Amino acid sequence: MAVKRPMVHHIPITKARINLGQVVRRAHLNNEYFILEKDGIPIAGILDIAELEDYLELQKPELKEQIRKGYQAYRRGETRTANGFFKELRRQGKK
Repeated sequence: MAVKRPMVHHIPITKARINLGQVVRRAHLNNEYFILEKDGIPIAGILDIAELEDYLELQKPELKEQIRKGYQAYRRGETRTANGFFKELRRQGKK
């Protein structure tokens, strides 16, 4: 199944100001991104708060380190499939 990519719109900041309610609603309800431009130069963006929170979470150094270690373990072949993981959890739950 293909992943749906969000729509990205480049709009002048003056147009965004005039239509701010509509822009925010579309960002929130439709997961659309808006890049605001001044004189054709991108200066800011509008996106849904959940997207922003996810981005900010990924900037935490401890999470970056956890991702790095997990990727290294994957590259070394030290990981297991999701099915294997869930089977192990079920076995542990029966004890």
